[in-house]
Order: sequence, then structure tokens, then C-alpha cells
Amino acid sequence: MVSSQQKTKSPVMESAFNFVLGAVAGGTLGAIEVPVNQAMTEIISGTLIKPITDGMKTVGALGLGTILGATALTTSITSIVLGVTMAASVGLLLLRVVKSEGWAIIGLVAALAMTSSGAAMGAIIEQLVRYGVVSLLWALGIFTVLKLLMHTVVRFACREWDCCGSLENSNEDSNTEQERLDALKEQQRQRVAVEIEQRIITLEMEKTQEEKLEDRSDWKAQQRQREKIEKQYQKAFEVEMKHRTSQQHLRKVIAKYMEFWAFSGIPMTVTASVTAGFGIFGFGAYRFVFVILIVLVLCMSFGLMRSRHLTFWMFIGCMTMFATFAIAVLTVHAGQEVAGMSVKMRRAGQEISKENISFRMTHTSSVEAISAGFFVTKVCQVGLGATVGGPLAQEIDGKAVVGASVVAVFVLMIVRASPLILGAGGTAGALLGVVGAAGVSMGAAAAVAGKSSSWVGTIVTIAGMIFGLLIFGRWDFVNTGLQISVAYIFAMTNLH
Repeated sequence: MVSSQQKTKSPVMESAFNFVLGAVAGGTLGAIEVPVNQAMTEIISGTLIKPITDGMKTVGALGLGTILGATALTTSITSIVLGVTMAASVGLLLLRVVKSEGWAIIGLVAALAMTSSGAAMGAIIEQLVRYGVVSLLWALGIFTVLKLLMHTVVRFACREWDCCGSLENSNEDSNTEQERLDALKEQQRQRVAVEIEQRIITLEMEKTQEEKLEDRSDWKAQQRQREKIEKQYQKAFEVEMKHRTSQQHLRKVIAKYMEFWAFSGIPMTVTASVTAGFGIFGFGAYRFVFVILIVLVLCMSFGLMRSRHLTFWMFIGCMTMFATFAIAVLTVHAGQEVAGMSVKMRRAGQEISKENISFRMTHTSSVEAISAGFFVTKVCQVGLGATVGGPLAQEIDGKAVVGASVVAVFVLMIVRASPLILGAGGTAGALLGVVGAAGVSMGAAAAVAGKSSSWVGTIVTIAGMIFGLLIFGRWDFVNTGLQISVAYIFAMTNLH
């Protein structure tokens, strides 16, 4: 449905407005790409690459790809979920205390929560990697179990809260009875008022003309006063109903994302555990492990997507599991490319030792696993941010685009100013959290494009997003098209 604000705009003004919104969203995401790539380069060229290459000798290329992919995507999901739940909690508090939605405060809390949680998890991962890649696998398993336990505790607490709320139902019943009695009293007062009016009309027949005019002016003044009071009452009632609706919506958002956080990481963790397990027992280089990985991914995806009630966590869980599989495939492919190049060099007469070939394969595969993990995590952050920005744009329209962009740039400046405090892992995690905030802006812009009054408005908004990404980011048309497509699809996703 087209908003009333857009209906009053001319097609030219609407197209210009949509282009600016798209350019703001795309420019914000493009401006973050360069710092993220710098953080990735620092990790690849630093001391963290050595324990990763050593870990590949233990778990194999497939195992390394699935572990790093699952770890990166778990970090991405956790930062987004914490940002959304913190923002929703603050929104509930504002509605209860100051009776205001406070979108600016909510957006700032969400961005800071995403960034800080990303930085914390990035720092933790940096420390765990130093003890070996297998420690990441243990951490993934423990974290998955902890999330399930926390979800159970939260659901139990909410159930107890509902039981306590049932005690209030009796009070509500008594209040309902009191309201019924008040309504009866009001009806009685109205009947008395009608009788008095009839008597007044009878007496007015005997009054002079001046007295009638004076009484009529007083009567109109009282009527205007009553109408004013009724309007104020109606306005207060509408505001109260809006606040109650917002509270119910925020509670549903918290429940939805908590369920998503608890269960969506299970498919990735299972995939990483099975693949890494084969590598630990010495079967990581065998081709049948790749076949088992494909069958495992397809079976879990088929089981989740065949569910009668397809939920948000099932949908995202399948997508992240396929993303983990893609990272593993790219990791193996990078090592095979090095092996193929080595064969060509030997045929050309160049002598290369087996140790040198093995080192190059391990190093190239490790670099590819990190690079692919960063890329997939960025796309995941954009998609998950868009699932927040899409519905948000339905509430506050273009303000969501500008607000999310301003907050993302503000937090980006803070992160860029403190690299020594955060370290390599913390900086990378914080920057990926900022990508999630930029994804909110992209999703809001995609929602504005979707509800435009014409196809021209939609195309112009997408053109603005492309323009912003290319101007402030890299001239990578594949990356640009993928991010815009993901933002548009996820902004329109509305799974319960």
C-alpha cells in the first residue's frame, strides 16, 4: 500500500527522493567495505594465519572450511540477534516509562550492541585460534548447547510470567464488573439529562428573545467543550492502543529472534563437527568425505524445509548451512589450484619440492577459508540486517534509511578510532557488526523501493543503491549485485 506521503508527491519528486535514499543506503554499505577488507588483510598477513594453517593439517581442508565458516556465521548471527533483542528491550522500556517509541535511541542501542558483541566475539575467537582450530570446534559445540539451555530458561521464565499474569485476570474481572456498573450509572445520568433538557425546552417557550440567545450561546460553548474533551479522549485512546500494539510486536520480535539464535546454529555445528571429525581421524583428504558432506547438508535442508510450519530459524539455518558448505568447497578448490599449478610448473622444467607444494596448498587454502568466511559473513550481515530494516521502513518510512546510515557511520568512526584497543579479531568482529547496521539501511531502502507507487520509483531506488555502493565501495559488480539482491529478498521475508 502506498503511503499518503508518497501519494501527495509528484512522480519526479518521488523518484528523486527514492534515488537519494538508495544512494544513502548503498553509500553507507560501500564505505564499510574498505575497512572490513583491511581487517581481513591484517588477519591474513599477521600471526593468526599460522595456527589456522597448522589446524588444516589436523582437520583437513573441508574441516577447516566448515569450522571457520560456522564460526564466522555464528558470530554474525549472534551480533545481529543481540542487537535486535537489546533494541526491542529498550523499546519496551521506553513505551512503559516515557510512553514514547524513541527510534533514535533504539537504533543507536541496536548498532552499539551489534558492534560490541561482534568485537567481543572476535576477540574471543582470536584467543581460541591461538590454541588451535579444534578449540573453535569445541567452542561451537559448547556455545550451541548453552544457547539451547538459555532459550529453555527464557521460555520457562516467560511461562511463569504468564502464570503470574493470570492472577491479575481476577483483578481485571473485577475491573470489568466495575466498568459495567459505571456504564449503568452513566445511562441513568443520560436519562435524567434528557428529562431535564425537555423541561428546559418547555421553559424556553416562555422566555424572551434575548434570554434565548444568551442560553443558546452558553449551550454552544458547552457543546464545543464537550467535543474538545471527546477528541482528547479519542486521541489518548488511539495512542494507548498504538503503544499496546507496539509492545506486542516487540515481544514477538524478541521471541522470534531468540528462537532463531538458539536453533539456527545447530545445522552448521553438526556439519562442521562431522566433517572435522573425519579430518581428525585421518580421513580429511578422502573424496568420500565430500560426498558425506553433500548428503548431510541436503538431508538436513530437506528435513527443515519440509516442516509444516516453516519458521525464520529454519529458513536462515538452511541458508547458513549452504554458505558453510560453499566456504568448505572454496577452501578445497584453492588447494587444488595450487596443486594444478605445481604440476604445470614441473612440466615446464621447474623443480619444486613436495614440502614447498604442501606449504603453498595449506597456506592458500587457509587464506581462501578466511576470505570466503569474511565475504559470506558480510552478505549474511546484510541479509539479517535487511530483515530488520524492511519491517522498520513500514513504520517510519524513509527515516529508517537515514537513521540507520547515520548510526552506522557514527559507530564506524568509533571502531576506526580504536584498533589498538580491540585488536585484530575484535576490530574485524566490530566492523562486521557495523555491516549489520548498514544492512538495516539497505533493507529499509529495499522496502521503500518495494512499496513505491510505480516501477520507475522501484528502479530508481535500486539505481541509487548501486550508485552509492560503486562510488563509496569497490567497483565489483558481482559483489554489488549480490548484496542488493540479498537485501531486497530478505527485506521482503516475513517468516514467523
